[in-house]
Amino acid sequence: MAGHSKWANIRHKKAKEDAKRSKVFTKVIKELTIAAREGGGDPDGNPRLALAIATAKSVNLPKDTMERAIKRGSGEGDDAATYSEVTFEGYGPGGIAYFVEVTTDNNTRTVAEVRHIFTKHGGNMGTNGSVGFLFEQKGLIQVKSDGLDEEEFMMQAIEAGADDVELDGEFFSVYTERTELFNVRKALEETGCSIESAELIREATTETKVDTDTALSNFKMMEKFEDNDDVSNVFTNMMMDEETLAVAENM
Repeated sequence: MAGHSKWANIRHKKAKEDAKRSKVFTKVIKELTIAAREGGGDPDGNPRLALAIATAKSVNLPKDTMERAIKRGSGEGDDAATYSEVTFEGYGPGGIAYFVEVTTDNNTRTVAEVRHIFTKHGGNMGTNGSVGFLFEQKGLIQVKSDGLDEEEFMMQAIEAGADDVELDGEFFSVYTERTELFNVRKALEETGCSIESAELIREATTETKVDTDTALSNFKMMEKFEDNDDVSNVFTNMMMDEETLAVAENM
């Protein structure tokens, strides 16, 4: 899973840049609203909302904005939540499989935009189920490694319920079962760890190796998806080895 964790680190750096421009706020607000709608406005009884609140705080979303989003989702605000969650599947350049998660208030618009990105960048949008079987849902927690002993931390994470732990530069990547993400995060926080992020990911069960040109084409396509306000996450089965990731870092 090392490749995915390194790509996650690149994404987190990009997300911080986006946050300075308030670009990421829209996506965080949507997640707060959806989480509150699905499980209620109390984070103590709603793990998804608790994770969304933690993410909102990490990007410095204003408290009143966060509270309005939660109230809107739980039906306490002046306007009811109208967002829905949708997934899209398809292929990018070189036959790379794509699984795209979106949160939208206008499905017709989003379908058109997603289809346009696929087509414009040399891919094609498929039907539901066309590539979904190639991905497995997992939890991924990024923890700052500064000041932590590698062996000791790995033992703590495993005891907390993690399936796997990897060290990549300034971050530990902690992988969990999807249902254990919140519990593992909470356990790590209680030990004093600095959590950078915690999210559900879709890990490719089979990866595809690509050349530099194909990698570049796919990274450009991935960025277009991630720049779309409706897109929450985009996952691919492109092999994220050192050579491929170097292309992303130098874009």
